[in-house]
Amino acid sequence: MSIVQFDNVSRIYTSGDHELRALDHVSFTLDEGKFVVILGPSGAGKSTLLNLLGGLDSPSEGTITVSGADISKLTNNELADYRASTVGFVFQFYNLIPTLTVYENVKLVSEISKNALDARDIIGKVGLLDHLYNFPSELSGGEQQRISIARALCKNPKILLCDEPTGALDSETGVMVLKLLLDMAKNYGKTIVIVTHNQNIAKMADEVIRVKNGKIREVIEQENPLSADEVEW
Repeated sequence: MSIVQFDNVSRIYTSGDHELRALDHVSFTLDEGKFVVILGPSGAGKSTLLNLLGGLDSPSEGTITVSGADISKLTNNELADYRASTVGFVFQFYNLIPTLTVYENVKLVSEISKNALDARDIIGKVGLLDHLYNFPSELSGGEQQRISIARALCKNPKILLCDEPTGALDSETGVMVLKLLLDMAKNYGKTIVIVTHNQNIAKMADEVIRVKNGKIREVIEQENPLSADEVEW
């Protein structure tokens, strides 16, 4: 079932007389519970697309529908509510609060989400219960990324948006993180959207959306995507 629909969406930035069309009349749909990769080179419009879906920005033209609601015309306060209730964010750099413990970093989202899940339970799902009271500086990069995923999942979002989530990790740790994200899609019904330029990650996706120069160049549905273990890293 479709959860996201972009209909003729453009995002135009202006500076004086100069106009930059970061996205140019983009249309596509995303299905619930799918692992989706948005693939393209630097400057293609991938991050702009992710920011629009995440409610961090609004389109200049077109409509974006999520779970039947048009988010393209929401006010700033309404977008804040949307971000709190519907989407979770995972970034390349973990953005953990250094003065809070692992548990406190994850538990923090319960203050903004009405349907937050139990922080201890989610930390257990990412395999880090034995680090509950460690600080981020005491964790490896892969452990910090798993905690950032746990924090995003604790909000209980319908959609998890990931911007180069393995870009700062070695291949072994990156595979571990990707397995976790795949599990969230397959076994927990989350729609996972990963923005990347990594062709290997695309091999694991149910759907690949290729973006170049602000346009959708190709949408590929993969009936038998590879598992993380089958991909040659």
